[in-house]
Amino acid sequence: MSTLSIIKGDATSPQAKGPKVVAHVCNDIGGWGKGFVVAVSRRWPEPERDFRAWHRQRAGNDFGLGAVRLVQVAPDLWVANMVGQRGIKTGSNGPPIRYEAVERCLATLAEQAARLEASVHMPRIGCGLAGGRWDRIEPMIVRTLCARGIATTVYDHD
Repeated sequence: MSTLSIIKGDATSPQAKGPKVVAHVCNDIGGWGKGFVVAVSRRWPEPERDFRAWHRQRAGNDFGLGAVRLVQVAPDLWVANMVGQRGIKTGSNGPPIRYEAVERCLATLAEQAARLEASVHMPRIGCGLAGGRWDRIEPMIVRTLCARGIATTVYDHD
């Protein structure tokens, strides 16, 4: 069992040695341009390019709620695009966050991180534009990643 570390900093500059995965939550309509993805795109063009192609070709792939794609951006660094929100607006079904999808994403991420022997780094996923609550997300991270011994760090941006 690993503990969840919460530190001040930038999740796009993971503070760890060895292989690392930067994880974040995406929507299921192919939108990319607000929130944490802006910082991701500023640093690496590949995750946005891959996400848009993945969405565009969704009829023939696994794109949808609960799906995860790892995009390699450096020899020992990947970005995990995790589809965990329905649309981008709060409506009659509440905020866009879909907790069940986020949990499926995190379980998949845990398998992939274990295979890569990577630590995981993220902002407070699902709690920005997706409208999620950290008191629901944090236990999922502990259950899926930390319980498997995967070092996980959450970054609170200054």
